[in-house]
Amino acid sequence: MKIISTPIELKEYLSNSNKTEGFQGNHSVGFVPTMGALHEGHITLIKEARKDNEIVVISIFVNPTQFLEGEDLDNYPRKDEADKKICELSGVDILFLPNANSIYGNDEVSILAPSVRGYVLEGFSRPGHFNGVLSVVMKLLNIVSPTRAYFGKKDAQQLNLITLMVKQFFMSVEIISIDTVRESDGLALSSRNIYLSKKEREEALKISASLQIAAKMIIKNIVDSHEIINKMREHLEPLEIFYVEILNRDFEIIKEVELENTVILVEVKLGETRLLDNIWL
Repeated sequence: MKIISTPIELKEYLSNSNKTEGFQGNHSVGFVPTMGALHEGHITLIKEARKDNEIVVISIFVNPTQFLEGEDLDNYPRKDEADKKICELSGVDILFLPNANSIYGNDEVSILAPSVRGYVLEGFSRPGHFNGVLSVVMKLLNIVSPTRAYFGKKDAQQLNLITLMVKQFFMSVEIISIDTVRESDGLALSSRNIYLSKKEREEALKISASLQIAAKMIIKNIVDSHEIINKMREHLEPLEIFYVEILNRDFEIIKEVELENTVILVEVKLGETRLLDNIWL
């Protein structure tokens, strides 16, 4: 596994077939951008990239521009040595480990999230967050120039906005979405789960349980969004709820669940930790 820390070195390494250690000619590149503290969800993304591509690149970069003032940038979990071992064991070819100075300069060109989709749900309580997300993803995609890039469905709004950016900027990369990976008790895997106390960890199970309640209602042909959301909110109490929403896959509010075109999304706060989850129907 090759470890690279600067964008110029990575671009040169990927563009020169003589430097790709045995990869010759045009080769497909699978890319998995992460912020580190890797878990089984990230490993699933890497495995999918490994299955589909000749070269697998993973980046680990805790992006400062997506953290708002007072958020957990300085305390965001960092496990560099463990992450390197996980990448090596998972079959990663190139690990990209840049620092902020190599990614950002002075007087930056701005990429702004769309004025509607970027400022609802998580974007409503974290205004400007998705500006930072889209900026860094744009930079990373331009550095790696992958054939395919892999993202988890757990961060559904992020996935939607990245897909929209790629489409609207006519970028030559295929965005691959991968189902959420969960603990055996249903909790969606997240690097932030380590922040939870034992009691908060138990309370967090209400999140996935509320989504299962929604799924069971839909199986019984109860498809009214308002009714489903009310039942979910009842189950989530007394957690601090940021939102419970039922949207179509264009992230528009819908009055009734539309099979094959619906995402049910939840965001709550436990202690100081924000947790996201969703189901795609």
